[in-house]
Amino acid sequence: MRKLLNLYFDLDKREFNGLLVLIGLIAVLSVAPYAYEAVCNEDNTETADRLIVQALIAQLQSEPKYSDNKQVDANSEVRYKEGKTHRTSLFRFDPNSIGTAGWQRLGLSPKQSAAILKYVARGGRFRKKEDLRKMYTISPKLYQALAPYVNIVPTAIEPDFYKRSGGERPERIVPGIVEINGADSASLCEIKGIGPAFASRIMKYRARIGGFYEKAQLLEVFGLDSLKYREISGQISIDPEQIRKININMVVFDDLKNHPYLRFKQINALIQYRKQHGNYSNIADLTKVLLLNPETVARMAPYLVFQ
Repeated sequence: MRKLLNLYFDLDKREFNGLLVLIGLIAVLSVAPYAYEAVCNEDNTETADRLIVQALIAQLQSEPKYSDNKQVDANSEVRYKEGKTHRTSLFRFDPNSIGTAGWQRLGLSPKQSAAILKYVARGGRFRKKEDLRKMYTISPKLYQALAPYVNIVPTAIEPDFYKRSGGERPERIVPGIVEINGADSASLCEIKGIGPAFASRIMKYRARIGGFYEKAQLLEVFGLDSLKYREISGQISIDPEQIRKININMVVFDDLKNHPYLRFKQINALIQYRKQHGNYSNIADLTKVLLLNPETVARMAPYLVFQ
């Protein structure tokens, strides 16, 4: 090798030895990073494996233990057929008023919860905790776990209850009726089942449509479902005289743009038809506007006047 180098370089023995040392150092420095990475990865792998084992041991120790009677633990997890894991917890509840989220917290799947809510929506009622056994979605094991937490709130008492018991029938307390077209937030909150949030939503939607002409329109309020509607419908009344009327022959686009029953194209079509054919004389004239279907015309009719 020295002879080969001497063909191109004039190196003495000392310079040649120095070159060999330099080449050796370069080789060591080139290999060092790979050696260090290999050693560190091995240590990291062992550390990761050790952490995983420790985590598995901790999880096994924290899993709920079932007693001999196989009751459901108060803080456990259930896995539905869809493969989703859901955290469950037991708490005091009234099966007549609890919602989907509550039933799922108690350990039922969404389909099982829907079946019970459908039963209640059709007029079914749980008068005692043993009635839960009639629901095919609640297994005997689950019933044993839920039974201590059932708290059925008494409502209307059967007419013949006092006759059977030999007691006197007390005077029935009738909740106050709230007229929702003129009610403020405080009055709406007096309705059982309506809090500040729902009161605010009802007032905002009432302002958009100009008032309610029938109770069923409350189902159009965001978040107010059929169960909530059934709960409050007996506590409210409607005064049609307080509905804000719209003179359809004088209205402009800005007057209708926020109305939830009309789309922008329908508003433009309504105004353009009036400009081309003259004023509307009655509700039947609105059916001549191509973009207004009979359903929309019927929904708008209580709000319109023709002058």
